[in-house]
Amino acid sequence: MSSIAEIPRMKATTLTVMATRGEDQDLVLQTAASLSGRETAINGSSTGRVLPCFGWHPWFSHQILEDNPDSSESDVASGSERKKAHYKKVLTPSPDDEFISTLPEPKPLSQLISEIRYRLTTHPLALVGEVGLDRAFRLPNSWKPQEIGNRDEGMTPGSREGRKLSPHRVQPEHQKAVLKAQLQLAGELRRPVSVHSVQAHGAVFDLFKTLWSGHERKLQSRRERQRRRSVADAHADSEAEEEGEQASPQPEPPLPFPPRICMHSYSGPVNPVKQLLHQSNPSDVYFSFSTVINFSGPSAQKVMDVIKALPDDRILIESDLHTAGPPMDDLLEQIARQICELRGWTLHQGVQQLAENWKRFVYG
Repeated sequence: MSSIAEIPRMKATTLTVMATRGEDQDLVLQTAASLSGRETAINGSSTGRVLPCFGWHPWFSHQILEDNPDSSESDVASGSERKKAHYKKVLTPSPDDEFISTLPEPKPLSQLISEIRYRLTTHPLALVGEVGLDRAFRLPNSWKPQEIGNRDEGMTPGSREGRKLSPHRVQPEHQKAVLKAQLQLAGELRRPVSVHSVQAHGAVFDLFKTLWSGHERKLQSRRERQRRRSVADAHADSEAEEEGEQASPQPEPPLPFPPRICMHSYSGPVNPVKQLLHQSNPSDVYFSFSTVINFSGPSAQKVMDVIKALPDDRILIESDLHTAGPPMDDLLEQIARQICELRGWTLHQGVQQLAENWKRFVYG
């Protein structure tokens, strides 16, 4: 939070700032509100220097309690027994009572969705994110008394801050339930969504397919596409000739899936990309890349292959950094240059393309 004052001086025009856990939902809201006076008109819409994104990250999904009628957790009595039963169900291996005592009281999933819906409604351009699945993540160990005393007060509470990792992971099925509810909310409000996926690309795609089922786009031949384009052009010409006031645009109906999806700092191979970009998928899927995640390890060659294989209009960039200001601008410039080099774009051409992609992902 100490770096927020740097945002108005940044080269980046607008930052999509992701919420991930309970502690920072309101902080993202406050940050967007504090900078809302510095607006930029894009595609006819005005946005501040910060575009807020509200969601619950899979690293913190164990803190969410499934309270739908079909969940076994709904039958457990409230209080300490309910908390204990919840964490023993969603964490593997099953934690002991001492570890559970250090964890927060779980928040009902229905309450989480209600809170995110309110924040999204308050900010009509806000996105859903960061959400997703992560099979590799392990919970950090609980704080030791001496560690609490040495905490960096400048850090938002709730982060790991160097604590060693415990053996406990969040059950994949529980992560899916939390993710599915947030994807459905994004569809209901027709908001784009940022998706985190680590060692879970197949599971994420299967969940998307479940939500897409029955809404697939009909594949058309080239002749059919040309005919429909001609009909649409003729219809547009006819409307343009009509006199009088144009009718106000009707609000778009809710969807059971997000209209646009960004696979954040995508680290998977090329084959899942082909599945996600299939023409029948009713969601438009984008892929974002960051120097911090994608070019700092042994998988860099795989990432380069993906970037080369993507269509021009589905590539996004990000910093994936928690500190605003020059360090974030530098990382954004670095990943932009790397992608331009891989795609054979001039820098001017590449930056324009990446900007258009971001606008289309955010605004449709």
